[in-house]
Amino acid sequence: MKVVNLKRGPLLAVGGSILLLFFIIYSVSSSSSTEITRDIRLRSIKDERTEIEFPGQKEERKREKFVKEEKKKEKKEEEEEMLEKVEKKPQKAEDGDDNERKREFVREMMLHAWYGYRNYTWGYNEIRPVSKSPNNQAIFGGTKMAATIIDAADTLWIMGLKKEYKQARDFIQANFSMANAQGTLSVFETNIRFVGGLLALRALTGEEFYTEKAQEVADALLPAFNTPTGISYSNINMQTKAASNYGWANGGSSILSEFGSIHLEFTYLSHLTGKNVWVNKVKKIRETLDKADKIDGGLYSNYMNPKTGRWSGQNHVSLGALGDSFYEYLIKSWVQTSFKDDQARRMYWDASDAIQRKMVFTSKSGLRFVAELKGGTADKKMGHLACFCVGMFALEAKYEKNETRKETVMQLAEDLGHTCHESYMRTQSQIGPEMFYFNDYDDATSKRSENGYILRPEVIEGFFYLWRITGKEKYRDWVWSAINAINKNCRVEAGFTGLSNVYNLNQGRDDVQQSFFLAETLKYAYLTFTPNSEMSLDEWVFNTEAHPFPILKDEVV
Repeated sequence: MKVVNLKRGPLLAVGGSILLLFFIIYSVSSSSSTEITRDIRLRSIKDERTEIEFPGQKEERKREKFVKEEKKKEKKEEEEEMLEKVEKKPQKAEDGDDNERKREFVREMMLHAWYGYRNYTWGYNEIRPVSKSPNNQAIFGGTKMAATIIDAADTLWIMGLKKEYKQARDFIQANFSMANAQGTLSVFETNIRFVGGLLALRALTGEEFYTEKAQEVADALLPAFNTPTGISYSNINMQTKAASNYGWANGGSSILSEFGSIHLEFTYLSHLTGKNVWVNKVKKIRETLDKADKIDGGLYSNYMNPKTGRWSGQNHVSLGALGDSFYEYLIKSWVQTSFKDDQARRMYWDASDAIQRKMVFTSKSGLRFVAELKGGTADKKMGHLACFCVGMFALEAKYEKNETRKETVMQLAEDLGHTCHESYMRTQSQIGPEMFYFNDYDDATSKRSENGYILRPEVIEGFFYLWRITGKEKYRDWVWSAINAINKNCRVEAGFTGLSNVYNLNQGRDDVQQSFFLAETLKYAYLTFTPNSEMSLDEWVFNTEAHPFPILKDEVV
């Protein structure tokens, strides 16, 4: 019989349990340690594997790094080479220190206008320099199409303002797109400022992306040309692509200065791309105009019905608003094609003859001016815009072969230049008004409702051409006088503003810095004080927004 010790039994049981617990803990601990060790070893193996270089892999990585560095270096060199072109060009010794001082003066005005815009309204179309806010009432509205950047960029380039040009270039390349365009745009203004500005930058820099951007804009305008006559509508809606005319334009007619001022841009775009879609549009417009009945043997009415190709209204003829740049583009199209566009030459010379016969008058004090015609009757007024014709007639005289006619036209250009100068000299501000009249009471002075100044370029533009073509120093003096008056009376903290009344400076300012002030007014002022070889008239032709295109040596497609 087995004897059981009742006192020791429970102790043995407890001891066994403790031993079992220790065994379990040891086993788990040992297992965990093994797992951790195995994990560490696996990580180590993995790390070792990442350090293993298979044959050729190291060389490939070096090659990729080298290529990347070379591309970066090449891009930097290209950028430096591009910007080197923008450096201030050395001027001829005979040009003199005084002209260099005047160039610097205009450059400083350009920088002041540029940084006012850049600091307060970068990316918007224009600045209100008094209130330091975007000009949402501008012709392109409140959409951020960067009109000032594109209008100003070639001026920055020409002036050698390298840093500021790069600011403009980088913005255009990275940010400008017609996808940003909203609402209804003016075909004319979009063409001369955007297509023109971008094409000029392509011509000056050689950078191809400018051509691509210009094509994008031009393509967006094409629906406006879908008419039976080819005469384009004035506006196009960016969302619906529907084209339209202004209700006030003689019952919805198209405007001569608008559809007649597309030729230079579309011709050059076709030349660059080898595509004839754009040049064919302007050729069709030209054909319609060439076939239309002329007024007094060579003049064109300001309004045309785009569906019928017939003149609308009372045959209103003007070298100011509504008509001006059409005549300008006739002679410049002839020049642009290295004098091969015989149709443009014939149409221009016929128009010039008719203008001299029917529209040029002399005031009682001896001032010659170009009137407007309404139904055959002269309206004896001349607008600031019409002062562009000073340069137009000077350009005609430059290329006229007949010596008698050459002298006659050159004298007309100089006489009209004198009249435009007088419109400046007869005001408190020494800046001319929007419109000035010639009658028994007025002589190159304005009426109350048309006495403002919106930073327009046409008077300075005319003096620039007179200086370049005649070499008479007084035209440089007139530009210097005008640009100083603008700097004195229009300059504010954040740029330049127009004036409400050039006769009375107490009547305030319009608080708008027009993009064309940077594109045209300052560019022509600057070039007046450069040697004639700088943007030579024998090599370049300026569009109506002062954007330069090269005179083409080859036939356009």
